[in-house]
Amino acid sequence: MINSKFAVRKAAVLGAGVMGAQIAAHLINANVETLLFELPAEQGDPNANVFKAVENLKKQEPAPLSIPARAASIQPANYGRNLEWLRDCDIVIEAIAERMDWKTELYKKIAPHLGEHTIFASNTSGLSINRLAQAFPENLRHRFCGIHFFNPPRYMHLVELIACEESDAAMLDDLEKFLVTYLGKGVIRAKDTPNFIANRIGIFSTLATIHHASAFNLGFDLVDALTGPLIGRPKSATFRTSDVVGLDILAHVIETMRDTLPDDPWHPYYAVPGWLQALINSGALGQKSKRGIYQKVGKEIHVLDLATQKYRLSAATVDDGTKELLKHKNPAARFAGLRTSHDPQAQFLWALFRDLFHYCAVHLAAIADNARDLDFAMRWGFGWNQGPFEIWQAAGWEEVTGWINEDIAAGKSMSATPLPDWVQEMGQGVNRTVNRDIQGVHRAHGSYAPVPNIFRPRSELAVYRRQLFPDRLLSEEIQYGETIFETDAVRMWHTVDGAGGKGDDGIAILSFKSKMHTVGSDVLDGVQEAIDEAERNWRALVIWQTEPPFSAGANLQKATERLKSGEPPSTLSVLAKKLKKTAQSAVLKAARSLNLADALMAGKLAEVEAMVAQFQQTSQDLRYSAIPTVAAVDGLALGGGCEFVMHCDRAVATMESYIGLVEAGVGLLPAGGGCKELALRASQDTKDGDPFPLLKNYFQGVATAQLGKSAEHAKELGYLRRADQVVMNRFELLYIAKAQALALAEAGYRPPLRARNISVAGSTGIATIKGMLVNMLEGNFISEHDYLIGSKIAHVMCGGDLTPGSLVDENWFLELERAAFIELLATEKTQARVEHTLKTGKPLRN
Repeated sequence: MINSKFAVRKAAVLGAGVMGAQIAAHLINANVETLLFELPAEQGDPNANVFKAVENLKKQEPAPLSIPARAASIQPANYGRNLEWLRDCDIVIEAIAERMDWKTELYKKIAPHLGEHTIFASNTSGLSINRLAQAFPENLRHRFCGIHFFNPPRYMHLVELIACEESDAAMLDDLEKFLVTYLGKGVIRAKDTPNFIANRIGIFSTLATIHHASAFNLGFDLVDALTGPLIGRPKSATFRTSDVVGLDILAHVIETMRDTLPDDPWHPYYAVPGWLQALINSGALGQKSKRGIYQKVGKEIHVLDLATQKYRLSAATVDDGTKELLKHKNPAARFAGLRTSHDPQAQFLWALFRDLFHYCAVHLAAIADNARDLDFAMRWGFGWNQGPFEIWQAAGWEEVTGWINEDIAAGKSMSATPLPDWVQEMGQGVNRTVNRDIQGVHRAHGSYAPVPNIFRPRSELAVYRRQLFPDRLLSEEIQYGETIFETDAVRMWHTVDGAGGKGDDGIAILSFKSKMHTVGSDVLDGVQEAIDEAERNWRALVIWQTEPPFSAGANLQKATERLKSGEPPSTLSVLAKKLKKTAQSAVLKAARSLNLADALMAGKLAEVEAMVAQFQQTSQDLRYSAIPTVAAVDGLALGGGCEFVMHCDRAVATMESYIGLVEAGVGLLPAGGGCKELALRASQDTKDGDPFPLLKNYFQGVATAQLGKSAEHAKELGYLRRADQVVMNRFELLYIAKAQALALAEAGYRPPLRARNISVAGSTGIATIKGMLVNMLEGNFISEHDYLIGSKIAHVMCGGDLTPGSLVDENWFLELERAAFIELLATEKTQARVEHTLKTGKPLRN
């Protein structure tokens, strides 16, 4: 048996290609000492191939590394000289090319060098784990399995864990714990079938899309417009995703299905289309070759037109009728409309979903243990909002099943294979005429597993007890504890037995209810009330949102509307309401969240200043409350949201938290205590009494509205402290935040003493920064208004025109923040920046 106290202290990755290097990067992100192996270079340094791969990691977008400096921690190695190093590794992950012969040859070579307890795993995306295991000595096979990461490994939540016949059960449990907590993954136990679960379903969905696009004569760009966010899938949809993955890789996976699934009822469709093979033959492999189904021409995106075999401007749009059908909030009505519509686009979507449902139902028993695993595989591996069975169930299990049966009988489906008997049974639940929601494969007590014919509950592995509120399926309703108090803006609550924790732990939780969890006067009132309540009756307060983001920052919209007392909305207010929900720019989100234009245009600067003062006071209350405060951060924490994080006693942030003071992007500066806090940290952390060297770095981040690209990057920028914790799995965030809060309370928490002796950089610091700004202005790198904004930020962060080394208190900085904020807000150019950003979603240089 494998040691039950298994811990991964050291790992090795075999293969420094795209996946191997990125898996090594993610292990380093998780603070696992990692060796990266590759063939020795033919000339020069034997490890040159690895060094090249590591250098490439620093250039890739999205970044595989949490911070570029971590690349130096990857230890290069080669098969010629360093195989003995494997003996000290707890786990070795093979990630070489998808060739059975190459993999088995490598296994025979490295097997004698593995340690007594080393686990060996293949990152194959679809080759048989049992066949691969045959290359290992029989006495080592209990330590072998498949671990299939999805690309890019840092960001994709899914890992498929695949056992061979001899895999040790305890080893698999240990690996699952490691993958879930230490690498932050959602683990699915897949059966050893070709392409496992996610790729099997995902590639079929792509093939079905190709088939029906041809049948309905729809272009690639139109298909992508139909199969992206409109149906709950990523913006890259079908064919853009294929370009990103690589058309050669797509063809390889299709060929794997063709060669390994000869008896599959859909086997005739497992073929690489002629147009796809022609692109590959011409070297058009997608994004990596800068040409595939799409190509960029200047700033324009062009798409291949199969009729002319030439590229044209990509400009397809979805018909209004089909778009309206897809916007219908009732899934049953939506699918009924798609099925009965005469619009080719709607007919295409119905055919696509029908065949996807049909395929999943027929193959579920062979490829997965239960419907939950299949649905999570597609959500976590392909970014779908819902899995196939969830969509089917939401649309009405019994009705959709009848429609599929009718289409099979009419010869419309891609296969004539009947639906399994269990599918009919799922529509025949108890009291189905009273409660139709019990139809389908997902029930409150579990998800259907066809082989044992039971509803399988969730895994009982101890690691999942850390997920107080795990990712949930359609049928699972989550009650977020018991309410302490609730307003229109916030809810204060605590966990209870059965919801992931004991109600008597004394930890109160505060969640915002505003859109994007922005902070307006009502939220500020709620935070202050929560602090008062926590000081009276609770041991600590955790700020945690039930869904990301943590907070998009300050939102004074409601307050300004109150102040205007019935005046007609300004142009900016109207524009703000029209902004798309999917706006990606951090600057845009900052502009949306500020929404100060109404008050400005109404000449209410005094009221705005009062709101800013209220925000500052709330930040200070978080810092100096009598109980510990912990910010549990996931996703965006912008502007005022970042300032809340900075003022809590501790922050616990997921790796994929993007934290920053971004107000400068719309011509403003942080005024909720952010500038003050950075000046304070520079003063406290200086080693020689001069805060300026640290302050200069902090200034650059604020003045350029720099957003942390990870929680680790946020530490470099000064928004998180060294003591703040980084969490790999977002579903463990609340558990760890509560543990941090409890630890502070158990230690006899006392609030910090108020900072009264902050050393300022003063006039010398301001002059130095202004000198930098002048050079940038004269070089035409910044505009005159950029210079003004930067000068105001420097003035505040350096403590004003004081003698360097002068000692001031926090209120000094807070007053400087408020004054500079209002001064910038009163300028026409800042007003123009706010309006332009709200209107276009892009920053304005003026």
